[in-house]
Amino acid sequence: MSHFALCVGINRFENLPMSSWLNGGVNDAADVSALLSRDFAFADSSITVLTDQAATKDAVLGALTEALDRANLPGEHLDHIVFTMSSHGTQVPDTSGDEADQVDEAFATYDLRQNGAAWDASSLILDDELHQLFTRLPKGVLLDVILDTCHSGSGLRAMDLVPTLDDRRPRFVPPPTPLGRDGAEAEGADTRTLRDLVRTSKAAAKPVLFAACRADQTAADANFDGRYSGAFTHFLLDALQPGVAPSRAAVIKQVNVKLRGRKFAQRAQLEASAPGKATAWGTAF
Repeated sequence: MSHFALCVGINRFENLPMSSWLNGGVNDAADVSALLSRDFAFADSSITVLTDQAATKDAVLGALTEALDRANLPGEHLDHIVFTMSSHGTQVPDTSGDEADQVDEAFATYDLRQNGAAWDASSLILDDELHQLFTRLPKGVLLDVILDTCHSGSGLRAMDLVPTLDDRRPRFVPPPTPLGRDGAEAEGADTRTLRDLVRTSKAAAKPVLFAACRADQTAADANFDGRYSGAFTHFLLDALQPGVAPSRAAVIKQVNVKLRGRKFAQRAQLEASAPGKATAWGTAF
């Protein structure tokens, strides 16, 4: 059995002010990496951790592309890929041309930068780009995806963009200008999510996707006993301890119980087939 994991965590962004940086993304990547090594038999050499300035768009997509290249090589025997990303999310006008009134999810990398009124598409990862990579997943290879970020746009309250007294802040960065925000949050605009793309995909194999919140919610970056992490990742790691949750469905249920108990408004999401939901995390089905 052969594994590969890519754990991405970003706190600092090359072109964002410090007030927009996060605190827990790097810890998330380190914590997931440690869990995989300790409890899921991932060799250290099979785990790539990209943080801050190392986590550019080219580096992240390059590592994922290499993993899927390996998975499609005859005789490679790569049977489990894990991809985790803890960063800001945002929205951009649809770039595929499918729908004039549609906006896409995007994931901020270290080199996020502005182009005119909006974010430069070459400096962030679009949901279309991830989906295209995921469609290359061959049968017999398990891909577990964990995304601790959010993409709330028109439903985002002004208060959600201000760090709270207990150091909770949203993992969302709005478009850089009022004009860009108008384009991404136009009345009637439909936010297409990566979850939607995975659900409707006709690919031979699909990833199992854990997401930190619904499309209309924000995911929190928060302080837990003096140490920062994503609220979703913090409680997910608890639920993935050996013997705690017998299935992915049980994992997501426990995470949401913990989020509610600590007064986080976000609700974690799971996109998987019925067999995938019934099977333990990290186990093929």
